Amino acid sequence: MEKPKCLSCGEPLSGRIDKKFCSDYCRSTYNNRLNSESRKIVRNVNNKLKKNYRILQSINTDQKTKTTRDKLLEKGFNFTYFTNLYTTKSGRVYYFIYDQGYLPLEDDYYALVKRD
Repeated sequence: MEKPKCLSCGEPLSGRIDKKFCSDYCRSTYNNRLNSESRKIVRNVNNKLKKNYRILQSINTDQKTKTTRDKLLEKGFNFTYFTNLYTTKSGRVYYFIYDQGYLPLEDDYYALVKRD
């Protein structure tokens, strides 16, 4: 009967019958390789969210302020990425990145707010 082989390096395994890896290193390498693509997507989205958050935080030093779309874009803000929406009773929609939010106003202006 042929011995089972390590799923990472292909070396023959000895020991328990249900063993899949020859070492912790091979197990870790195998799982890192298996999950690398999904982690890359999550890492990229998180980086964009963090960048948006830092931009809002740098402009909105008080609890409320107003800015233009051009100023946000100039700093590299990406309007596609936000963590949640908040709709007021009057129907206005705030876009939030964690506790920093923005509300589109007229003439490409935005109200920036910080939620407590």
